[in-house]
Amino acid sequence: MLLNRLSGAFVVTLGLLLYFMIIPMHTEVVDYGWMRPQSIPNACAILFVFLGIVQVLFPTGATSVGFFELLRVSLFAIVTMAALWAMARYGFLAITPIFVGALMLLVGERRIGWLLGGVVVLPLTIWLTVVLLLDRTLP
Repeated sequence: MLLNRLSGAFVVTLGLLLYFMIIPMHTEVVDYGWMRPQSIPNACAILFVFLGIVQVLFPTGATSVGFFELLRVSLFAIVTMAALWAMARYGFLAITPIFVGALMLLVGERRIGWLLGGVVVLPLTIWLTVVLLLDRTLP
């Protein structure tokens, strides 16, 4: 129960940080259009806060975290931080296929079709959507 409440408090804290600090600092300010760039991120942050409060107030089930699970989560975090650093240095299209492939292999995916889809189709689709359709830049 305590671990459930702590995870809920973490999600509330993350949602508040997103809403009050991260989103305003890293979102373009525009004064036109009915949908502002911060609208969807703000909605997600508010949802984080609401669902985190629900988790704190009404925790259910037993939760246990083993050493190997903690080690695996740490490995995912390290790979993600390394990918973010590399993206800032070498660019989205150069690093994302490597990052996605590494994550897919870490979760145990071995089917070649899924690996190719994740490594080729997913990064290309994200790039085409963000850069060409939304006219935004990626690192």
